[in-house]
Amino acid sequence: MGATTGAVWGRAEQQDFRSRVRGALLGGALGDALGAPVDGMALDRIRDTHGPDGLGDLATAYGRRGAVTHLTQLTLFSVDGLIRAQVRRDTGAWHPPSDLHRAYRRWLATQHDWGPDERRKDDGWLAREEWLYARRDPPRSLLLGFGDTTMGTPDAPRNPGERGPEAAARSAPFGLLVGWEPQLVLQLAVECAAQTHGHPAGVLAAGAYAVVVHGLTRGESLDGAVRRALALLAVRPGHQPVSEALQGALGAVRQGLPTPARVAGLSGDGAAEDLVAAAVYCALVGEDVRQGLRLAVNQDGASAATGALTGALLGALHGETALPPAWVTELEGRPTILELADDFAMEMTQGPALHGPAGSAPGWLARYPRA
Repeated sequence: MGATTGAVWGRAEQQDFRSRVRGALLGGALGDALGAPVDGMALDRIRDTHGPDGLGDLATAYGRRGAVTHLTQLTLFSVDGLIRAQVRRDTGAWHPPSDLHRAYRRWLATQHDWGPDERRKDDGWLAREEWLYARRDPPRSLLLGFGDTTMGTPDAPRNPGERGPEAAARSAPFGLLVGWEPQLVLQLAVECAAQTHGHPAGVLAAGAYAVVVHGLTRGESLDGAVRRALALLAVRPGHQPVSEALQGALGAVRQGLPTPARVAGLSGDGAAEDLVAAAVYCALVGEDVRQGLRLAVNQDGASAATGALTGALLGALHGETALPPAWVTELEGRPTILELADDFAMEMTQGPALHGPAGSAPGWLARYPRA
């Protein structure tokens, strides 16, 4: 797997890219945090609890307002794995799915260890963030998929019948690889999704979602980014469920004012392709980030995943300054998310100045070891 040569980065381009990276990561976490208190609830119960208009603000989950779930935790380790892949490329080793698998295994350690193990010098800084050691209801598919060193692949996936949304929800960072061609972004997301979600619709939904984020980060419209994803999906065996779900999202925009019933119709039984379609719809019809996220989480079913998927789309589309500041203020892990986002943007735009044949910055290699 290779990548294309990135464009020359001017100052304005770097600033725009960093804003979209921050927007995607913070936006996904905000959607996750907004949906977490009502995840799995029926809409009637949400309204009984939070009023006739449903949930309109951050509420308490896991003992605090603004708490995130395993979806955000894994997304952060996706970013960590991508940076580590770039750093390891200097050694001649270039297989990003393996670097992502190692990163996800570091996440798995946070789910059974009491806290960071300072003896593991190759963990890097993210795995030493104590707040990430909170266990936030990860499904069995994740624990089994990353449970040993055997890495699932598209030809031999882990959990071959699994088509839940978790792999798609951790795939937004792949779309931030703006120097890559879209088909390579799709392939990387597919290969990494197969590590836990082996159903063809599950892996292709992750790939399609990454391509949509990629288009937005490059400055495309959401409608155009979805159509690009559809074109790339068309040549993939088993693409029909994902393609039909995305086409349904585009068609639903023309069916009148957005309603929870329309979101529920797209979400279906919570399969990955359906929640990606619902997220696309919410991002398309929302007047702003706040309305789009409220629409995503006030539904029957997977509110956290739909919120996370929607938030990353809106953040990549509009940048960090479009996010509701009152929500950002209360978001769990905000300093870590911002630090990681800025590191990713710096690696993608100025990587050769940080590591390479001419020399390396010791501080950078301590944060992102090549091992």
